[in-house]
Amino acid sequence: MKKYLVLMAVACCGGLLALGGARLLGWNNSTSNWSGERTAPVHFANYAPGTGPVVADFTFAAEKSLPVVVHIAASMRSKRSAGSLQGFGFQGLPEPFRQFFGPGLTPFGQDMPNGGEPEQATGSGVVLSADGYIVTNNHVVQEADELRVTLNDKREFKATVVGTDPSTDLALLKIDAKDLPFIQLANSDNLKVGEWVVAVGNPFNLSGTVTAGIVSAKGRDIHIVRDKAPIESFIQTDAVVNPGNSGGALVNLNGDLIGINTAIASPTGVYAGYAFAIPANLVAKVIEDLRKYGVVQRGYLGIIIRDQPKDKEENWQPGVYVDSLAENSAAGLAGVRKGDVITQIDGQAVKTSPELLEIVGKHRPGDRLNLTVQRNGSVRDIAVVLKNRQGSTDVVKKTDAGIALSALGASFETLGKNEAKQLGVAGGVRVTTINPGKLSSQTDIREGFIILKVNNEPVSDVDDMNRLLQDKRGGVMLEGIYPENPGKVYYYAFGL
Repeated sequence: MKKYLVLMAVACCGGLLALGGARLLGWNNSTSNWSGERTAPVHFANYAPGTGPVVADFTFAAEKSLPVVVHIAASMRSKRSAGSLQGFGFQGLPEPFRQFFGPGLTPFGQDMPNGGEPEQATGSGVVLSADGYIVTNNHVVQEADELRVTLNDKREFKATVVGTDPSTDLALLKIDAKDLPFIQLANSDNLKVGEWVVAVGNPFNLSGTVTAGIVSAKGRDIHIVRDKAPIESFIQTDAVVNPGNSGGALVNLNGDLIGINTAIASPTGVYAGYAFAIPANLVAKVIEDLRKYGVVQRGYLGIIIRDQPKDKEENWQPGVYVDSLAENSAAGLAGVRKGDVITQIDGQAVKTSPELLEIVGKHRPGDRLNLTVQRNGSVRDIAVVLKNRQGSTDVVKKTDAGIALSALGASFETLGKNEAKQLGVAGGVRVTTINPGKLSSQTDIREGFIILKVNNEPVSDVDDMNRLLQDKRGGVMLEGIYPENPGKVYYYAFGL
């Protein structure tokens, strides 16, 4: 009996101790009947100021950037209204070209039909100044015959193209307006992966649309810019961007511009996870040149580069491999050699080709860059003075840049004397590549076509053609041949 009394006393004491300990630890049987074990701290998912981590707020960025993002409508002639006039097939000749054959008639006296209805594409733009300068993508405006800009407050203006830069896919527009709200540019070099960003634009003609995401990567090369010397070093984000967002703003949480939205990665043509924007620092340089000179002043190293393959050298460093050098290139004259690996430019590490292209793309002819290169296990510093495409450090004039030809969206070369002799012509200009532009949208011209006349005026070289098209407005007629069939003359008509 005495043993049982002792056991009961011990049990009671143990229970009292357990109950007291539970109360000290915050347990209260009157408010909870959960009996499972806690394996980790848990909390309710509500939020009150001062009780947890700060949640990103996009309202300030949206309110600041929405008034400076515009809607752009680009009207262009339908491809049905121009096109090719092969051999004697002149029936598709549009109204602007009747002047070549007499009022209202073809060479055979047949009535000329009117062209098709104009087509329209839309995009976005960002106001850069109170007096109406607007930046957008080149691919938004390059084929347009007329541009209309609608501001966030619904006012509408006709826009003119100040200049374009196919290498970066940027364009500068101007509208006749005053006292406009405009955006501030941030330093995109300071942008970090994982940072919150906001995309503002007009997807699917839905004006003033805001989406948010983070910076997924920097320095992306996606091979979308179709130009002889493309510069791609995109900011990659997961902010939702769709058709119509092109040319719109990518801003930070302060509402400052860090990029111009340009492209999406998508198997369907609509957003599927990632979007790409041109960095603001590159935008600033290009736009400043277009505004001041009408054409970009771009410095070139004169080298062919690729990402460095990893080799077996013990002192291998990440960098950009010099695959070859152009004749009389700026880099070659300064001492850069084939096989060198560029690891730094002006003290800034360079690991990939897009990084190098972006850095060089922000400089002009005559600028001096200090390259750090690795050669045969040793490190060398080489000072390079950049040149323009013509091989000098002079300012490139708008006419020198072939700006009239750039709107056509094609590349051209002067026909060689020997080939001209074989074809039985005095000279001409060959179409070497066809990219998006006037020729691709309004004609079915093919690569290899040799242009002999522009508006009935003979052309012997690229300079002739550029001179005839400079400041040209209205209809243009190209006359020429294909080398495989030199006895047949072809005509292509389009409008500028």
